[in-house]
Amino acid sequence: MFRSVSRRPVWAVGLMTGTVLDGNIDVALLRTDGQRIDEFGAYALMAYDDLTRQLLADSLQQAQDWQFGREDPPVFAETERRLTLAQAGAVQQLVRQAGLCMEDIGVVGFHGQTVLHRAPGPDHPGKSRQLGDGALMASTLGCTVVHDFRSADIAAGGQGAPLSAVYHQALLARINAGSDTAVLNLGGVANLTWAGPDGHLIAFDTGPANAPLNDFIASHALGDMDRDGALAARGRVDETRLDTLLQHPFLAQPYPRSLDRFDFTASMANGMSVCDGAALLTAFIAAAVGRALDLLPERPQRLIVCGGGRHNPTLMQELRNRAVDACQPAEICGWRGDAIEAECFAYLAVRSLAGLPLSFPSTTGVPRPMSGGVVNFAS
Repeated sequence: MFRSVSRRPVWAVGLMTGTVLDGNIDVALLRTDGQRIDEFGAYALMAYDDLTRQLLADSLQQAQDWQFGREDPPVFAETERRLTLAQAGAVQQLVRQAGLCMEDIGVVGFHGQTVLHRAPGPDHPGKSRQLGDGALMASTLGCTVVHDFRSADIAAGGQGAPLSAVYHQALLARINAGSDTAVLNLGGVANLTWAGPDGHLIAFDTGPANAPLNDFIASHALGDMDRDGALAARGRVDETRLDTLLQHPFLAQPYPRSLDRFDFTASMANGMSVCDGAALLTAFIAAAVGRALDLLPERPQRLIVCGGGRHNPTLMQELRNRAVDACQPAEICGWRGDAIEAECFAYLAVRSLAGLPLSFPSTTGVPRPMSGGVVNFAS
């Protein structure tokens, strides 16, 4: 049983780079004691250079062949070093822009880049690999850094994801939301967080989000996303094909559950026109969320949506059509929808230092509430 730790709020920096590979580092300041959110600080998207972007893309692709093999692909080491130094530079730049110095920062939460995630199954343990050198970042910044947030959870038999639930719960508490409200994050994969009236916390991956849609658009050399949902809006949803996709066993699987970015791919729209394929994939994302809501003890009447997918008006409308009428972007609540994942890892880093749990039986499937993260002190 975790005891309540009395701590003064500190400024923490959180870092996140999603699996959709938009070429940006999400970096955010958050003042917190690891339980309550005291203040939202500065936030920015900072671009990787072209070489690092290419290395990240190569690492994700090579991870598909690697599949947790004995030896790492050589590209991993070079990518890890470059992304670590790039993200350390993003921290320094944001801290300066906020009028602070590194001595003002209590801890940095460094998620790293996920290149492969495998949920546990009946015949194999879970595995998850993030590239990121916490010791190198700590020595570069002269600041305590927490990284490797998932390994302890997985070693205990958990899914290792999603880890955002406890931060979503703090955000919901900040606006006094009840059990009729849930948080939906639309990144490469979609995940859902629901907090019951007794504080019971449930979170799980609902299905794919932006990853297969972005890949489908890129495969037609039309950019890296369906910007503003314009292509899907011009297409027609093949409801018969959608019904077939909705028979996927993952969608009926009880929580806790998690996905890799490539568990659902753009091949779901093979043979379709660009607009019809985009429409199908967009509808599937939303319909999978609707199926997920049916699994909860109480079906929420409102979704607060964060992550990049909320910028897609066609996807938001499909969510209203196929999941729940009241789908609102995070900004309606005074949250910063693009900053939430980075803020989350600032929050988790503070909790890690305090020995507070990051994951729970009903969020990742661990046998008991567990802390996690590897702490790297500045040398």
